[in-house]
Formats: sequence, structure tokens, C-alpha cells
Amino acid sequence: MEHPFPRKAAPNPTHSNIEAIAALEHDALSRRTLIERMSDVITTIVSNVGFLIAQLILISGWCLINLHLIPPLKAFDPFPFGILALVVSSEGVFLTLFVLISQGRMARQSELRSHLSLQVGMLSEQELTTVMLMMQKLCEHMGVNVDSSGHEVRSFSKATDVHKLADDLEDKLPGE
Repeated sequence: MEHPFPRKAAPNPTHSNIEAIAALEHDALSRRTLIERMSDVITTIVSNVGFLIAQLILISGWCLINLHLIPPLKAFDPFPFGILALVVSSEGVFLTLFVLISQGRMARQSELRSHLSLQVGMLSEQELTTVMLMMQKLCEHMGVNVDSSGHEVRSFSKATDVHKLADDLEDKLPGE
């Protein structure tokens, strides 16, 4: 016999969570400034082995040419390679700035994720505390003895003081 009120299949919570996380990530990426987008692209380009090999080839070729080790080519930056030093140091400054911009954006995004995680954890704790209180009252009403002392149930059914937890954690963790 078919049920008169067919139930809808419950959505897959894992799939829903993945969709929500993906939406948050897409939102964060779309909010990047032009400089942050450029920094991310440059950081992606320079943070691979291909860029390292290109740098080695460029600097080696520069040195070989300017040390007269490739006879048909005329030296344009004789030893001690002043132009090369200027180019490489300028490149280092700009690459450092781009990497720092990207890292700053990623740190802000990570901090936002941490705050979101903390908020979800606090809401979960509040919900569980409420459920524990309701269960405790139901058990008392029905005359069910949950545990002999009731201490554990009572301790879990109290709201968690986040400030006290943070202070305790700070006291227990090793200092810098």
C-alpha cells in the first residue's frame, strides 16, 4: 500500500554543505580587488617550477653572454653585472609585494572562515544545550533515571561560557 503522503527524499546534507562552501568561496573570489586578482595571477605564475627554470636559464644566459663565453654575442652588461643586479632586485621587490598582497587576502579569508566556524560551533553548542535541557525535563517527567549522579547530564545542559573557555585555553597553551 502506498503512503497517502509520500515523503520527499531528504537532501543529501554533504552535497548541501559542499554547495554552500563552494558558494562562499565563489563570493570571496568575486569580491577581490583588481590588484588582488593581479597579485593572485602573478603569484600563481611565479610559484611553479617552470618559472624557476626560466629564471635559471635567463640568468645563466645573461652571465654567459656578458662573460664572453658565447663568442658571436656582444657583452652588454660586463662583470659585475650591474644591470642584472638591478633587474633581479627589482623583480624580487615586486614579486614580494604581490605575494604579500595575496597572502594578506588569504589571511583575511581564513580569519573570516574561522569566525564562521566559531559561530556555527557556538550555535551547535546552544542547540545541543537546549536539546539536553528538553531531554532532561522529559526524563524527569517520565521518571527515567539517566545516570545515578546526574552530574554529567547537568554539566552538559548548562550553557558554555565562551569567554571562560577562551581564557582557560589561553592560560593552558604555551606562550610565545
